This record gives sequence, structure tokens and C-alpha cells, in this order.
Amino acid sequence: MKINIEQSILNKYVNIVQRGTSLRTSLPILEGILLEAKNGKLKLTSTDLEIGIETFIKCSVEEEGSIVINSRIFGDIIRKLPNDKIYISTIENKICIKCGSAEFNIIGNSSLEYPELPTITDNFSIKISADLFKSAIRQTIFATAQDETRPILTGILFEVTKDKASFVALDGYRLALRNILVKSPQDVKIVVPSKTLNELSKILEDEESSLTITLTSSHIVFNLGETLVYSRLLEGQYLNYKDIIRKEHKTQVIVNRKLFQDGLERASLLAKEEKTNLIKINILDGKMVIKSNSEIGSVYEEVPIENKGEDLNIAFNSKYIIDGIKAIDADKIQLNFMGSLNPCIINPIDDSEYTYLVLPVRLAKEDY
Repeated sequence: MKINIEQSILNKYVNIVQRGTSLRTSLPILEGILLEAKNGKLKLTSTDLEIGIETFIKCSVEEEGSIVINSRIFGDIIRKLPNDKIYISTIENKICIKCGSAEFNIIGNSSLEYPELPTITDNFSIKISADLFKSAIRQTIFATAQDETRPILTGILFEVTKDKASFVALDGYRLALRNILVKSPQDVKIVVPSKTLNELSKILEDEESSLTITLTSSHIVFNLGETLVYSRLLEGQYLNYKDIIRKEHKTQVIVNRKLFQDGLERASLLAKEEKTNLIKINILDGKMVIKSNSEIGSVYEEVPIENKGEDLNIAFNSKYIIDGIKAIDADKIQLNFMGSLNPCIINPIDDSEYTYLVLPVRLAKEDY
């Protein structure tokens, strides 16, 4: 292989492809990036056998060829080289990288040992707005389960029915749901690992207007133009989240999101001292009182509200309720309660497409 390419361009795409390499693996080859020069392009590929990323870069190809080089070493070298033309050549399993006065000679691996990414033969695909997609991931991904006891909950449910796509995440303590409009030739119900979507949202650039999603029975592929992101799908039955979201309520509160978030964050400073993150909320007579206490002291916050229905005493893990409120962009939010033992349902005012549900902490009456 003999190619030359601009350092700034190669550095950009190496940073993207590095997101697919495996840091902890029993297969050393997965710590590498596959470089393939062919037809006037350099193709970079990485995979950890769950996520795969490949990207195509236009460059000057004098001689076609391929090699696998350690991702960390290759990335560090390219990053530190001057903003100039880079000359890369290979002889057998050795790669030479020249730029300006610098020259690196590194031992690589044969490309024949590198695993192939899935072959996508299905033609079923959906085009989706990149901005809406990133927003939907940001507003849901934090609610996925972090432990592997229920693997299906470590992913986000992507469900398409009647040209509406729903992104759903839940971990047993809270649920985040975001709906967006899409055009799809058929209904879809799959669960995508949160790790994939987290990496994808970092790769997506602001100027990208859309991405194309292609589906098979076991994999999903996100086409960003020069870059393709492959991922396996999670297997199993996802919980029926629609049954969890109640329509009826006994107490309704409208509050300024920023004032509420600030009050919660201040109250959580002492809640963290107890390591329980417990905050208590009292709703009555046009005001919301937020309280928290620990061995070193207590905090009392008052937030003005508009409220209808019954007075209420309720308690939450402060992290769970703050996470959901931070994900909302609206100035005002609506909180719906069905007593102190049932979930609180939070919606932005004038936006029915986002719903956040959080379970309360059960306390005895005297503990409020």
C-alpha cells in the first residue's frame, strides 16, 4: 500500500473510527484499525464485535493494499503530526508513516485476520433528521439500565408505527419517551444498545441534515454518508411501557423548569451527603417546598407553582428527577401525580412528544 493524505482529514476520521475499537478484549486484533487503500479511497474499519464503524476518505492511492495497526498508537501518531501531507506505505506487516521531518515504522498485522462486518442485504431503510435523532437520544439515553441483570433494558427501544418513531428508555426507576415524525415503509420494533447510540450521537456533526437507518433481523446500520456505523440488536421482550404511563391524575403542577431544577440541585447537595439522594417535596397552596436533610444539616427551598387538585407529600431520589428535568428544553413543565406512591409524570408545556416518568421513594408520613 502507498498513499498520501492530508493530516487534518485523516485525524478527523481516525478519531471517529477509534470509537469502535475494543479496549478490553481477548482478541488483540480488535485493538486495531483496518486500513484498506483501493479505488482512490482509504477505508478505515474498527469493531468490537458489537459495534462496527467504517469510513471512506478520498486520497491519492499509488498502490493498493491493506494492514491492521493498533488503534491507540496510530491515533496518537496521526494526532501529533504536523498539519501537512502524510505518506503511508506498507511492506508485508510493517507500516511506514512519514510527515514533514517525522518518520514512524510500526509493526502491524495482516488484514486477513480482521473480522468482517455484517453484510447488509435487506433494502428496508428509514431516513431520519440528524438533529431530531440526536435530540431524541439525549433525552432518553440517561434512563437506560447500567447493570446487565436485565440486558434488554441497557438499550433504547426504537419503535415506528404510522410514521411516528418512539425512543424509549427505562431502568426500573424512571422512563423517558420521545416521539418524532418519520417516514417508514413498515412498522419497526427493535432495541439498540445504548453504547451504540451514545457513540453515534458523538460522531454526528451539526451540519449533517439526515441519516439513513437500514435494518436486518439482527443488526442496524446508520449511514452518515462517508461513515457507516453497524450494531447488533439486543434480543428479548421489551416491557410494555404504554401501560406504565397513566392518563389520570389527582394533583397537577405547572412550574418554571429552571427554578425547579435549581431548587432540586441545591437540595441534592445535602441529599448526597447521606448517599441516599433523598429529597422530599410538599405541594400546597400555590407553592412547592423542597426539603432535604443529613447529619450535617438541612435545606428548605420554596418554588412558586400553579397547582390543581389534592395537596401532596412525596419523595424522590434527587438524581432520577433532576436527570429528567435537565433533558427538557421548555421554560415550563407540568408534573402530574396520582398520590405519593405512584409515579410522577413530567411533560414540557405545549409539547406532548416528550414524557418523563419517575418513581417516588416510599416514606412513612412522619418522615416528611
